[in-house]
Amino acid sequence: MLGGLVAALYVGTVFAANWAIQRFGAVPVGFGLAAPAGVYFAGLAFTLRDLTHEALGRRAVLAAIAAGAACSALVSPRFALASGTAFLLSELADYAVYAPLRRRHWLVAVALSNGVGLVLDSVLFLGLAFGSLAFLPGQVVGKAWMTALAVALLWLWRRRSPVDDPLPAA
Repeated sequence: MLGGLVAALYVGTVFAANWAIQRFGAVPVGFGLAAPAGVYFAGLAFTLRDLTHEALGRRAVLAAIAAGAACSALVSPRFALASGTAFLLSELADYAVYAPLRRRHWLVAVALSNGVGLVLDSVLFLGLAFGSLAFLPGQVVGKAWMTALAVALLWLWRRRSPVDDPLPAA
């Protein structure tokens, strides 16, 4: 049940990221930087991807990436292809970092894998969607804000209910 919900939220963030770009264009992310408006949804997607991996496994993550890209095609085929490709390839990098760390230091695994994934995803997405890396600093900052927020919320969740926690040990 929890796995299906997390996977659906992941697919929803991929769609929402592409919708936000199409609807709002660029938004400020702090430090005088801007990024395509989907940056905050995309930043949250990395943590939801790790939660989907925990709950349902790697194949479910790959299916969710495909579903998110398919839904995004309704908004923009160009953004759908760019985000699907970027999420897929960044998932491979994410997995290389996340998998070895997840059992010993789960929150560290989430934070580090998100860091690797968000940089690779940003380079790939911006290159494929816009043919430019002009927004790269803003993309990295915006996604890092969301990673920090997500990790902080997961840490608070663990402190609240360590006995019934379905997530791996921190």
